[in-house]
Amino acid sequence: MSNSIVIIPTYNEIENIDAIIRAVFQLPKDFHVLIVDDNSPDGTGYAVRKLQQEYDNRLFLETRKEKSGLGTAYIHGFKWAIAKKYEYIFEMDADFSHNPTDLLRLHKACENGADVTVGSRYKKGVNVVDWPLYRVLLSYGASFYVKMITGMRVHDPTAGFVCYKRHVLEHIDLDSVRFVGYAFQIEMKFRAYLKNYSIEEVSIIFRDRVKGKSKMSSSIISEAVWGVLVMKLRSLFQKNRF
Repeated sequence: MSNSIVIIPTYNEIENIDAIIRAVFQLPKDFHVLIVDDNSPDGTGYAVRKLQQEYDNRLFLETRKEKSGLGTAYIHGFKWAIAKKYEYIFEMDADFSHNPTDLLRLHKACENGADVTVGSRYKKGVNVVDWPLYRVLLSYGASFYVKMITGMRVHDPTAGFVCYKRHVLEHIDLDSVRFVGYAFQIEMKFRAYLKNYSIEEVSIIFRDRVKGKSKMSSSIISEAVWGVLVMKLRSLFQKNRF
């Protein structure tokens, strides 16, 4: 059995799902893949079930009743992976904004001692392709803002390309994680940081999706801006919950 599972949350990713799964399975390391699908009306879950016939005991599907947010999808996947005793638990998008070959580099960094490894857009300058300037400035500015508020020295705290060692997730109170949008990514890294787990960034090139629609919205941005302040205050007064 593989010791590594890649969790990919999906909602209406029919244009990408077949290719991203095959790309992971073509890597020289034996990764397993868990798709957490929010009952996509475009048939994403059905496409995964068809592929399961080809990748038996390597490809898994958890279907939720409705679209419930990125964070809750990952929490669902984390609990599933912990129960199955995977040692290395990865987050990755379905849209090829994260290059599947970089999974090998994230895994290697964890093997070499890091507790959490982050595929970072900003460790070495700005490595983002095909984003408009306003979005680059928004993302980079958000990263600076998070560092200022939380004290974390992570260049890309909103990154969604991450590898966790299982013991990190086992020692985080997943049921108390508050955020469901991109602020979820900040909260998870902050919780690991507060527990003194080592977080290492691996520089990657991030590409905007070519197929499908972005899930970014104003409510997600608002959650990240105000949520970081609330999260920092909660960490000061409710340390036992982190």
